[in-house]
Amino acid sequence: MQTYERSVRVEAPFDRVWDFHSTEDGLVALTPEFMNLRIESVRGPDGEPDPEVLEPGSVVESSVRPFGVGPRQTWVSDIVARGRSDGAGYFRDDMAEGPFPSWTHTHMFYADGGSTIVRDKVEYELPLGGVGRALGPLGFVGFEPMFRFRHRKTKELLE
Repeated sequence: MQTYERSVRVEAPFDRVWDFHSTEDGLVALTPEFMNLRIESVRGPDGEPDPEVLEPGSVVESSVRPFGVGPRQTWVSDIVARGRSDGAGYFRDDMAEGPFPSWTHTHMFYADGGSTIVRDKVEYELPLGGVGRALGPLGFVGFEPMFRFRHRKTKELLE
């Protein structure tokens, strides 16, 4: 399994950054247009539609069509963990269905005075079996533009 990590300092209070990232609207706002994201459904832990906060047990069903090329790809994310205490918080989502054999995204947040450090960690396997494993270390080539956009957009919207 390969790992990709990226961090950014956001000049905004922890609570504001945390709340923004805890919703479906935050996910949509932080996905680049070139991904052509479509949210198909969001269910809370008890199956209720469109929960206000993505708690553990929530499921986000979406589809993407990067650069408008090829068929839409299904991406189902399960929110598997979420915690917050003393100016730090995290949540983790696992891809239950989608283009990667394995994908776990941990979103971490740390208060630092009036700022917040946002850190993303993705543990992944690329498709194509042995070829994907051999190319795994190059995954950052695709991830870097996506997360650079996410971090730049977070700053733009919250600072």
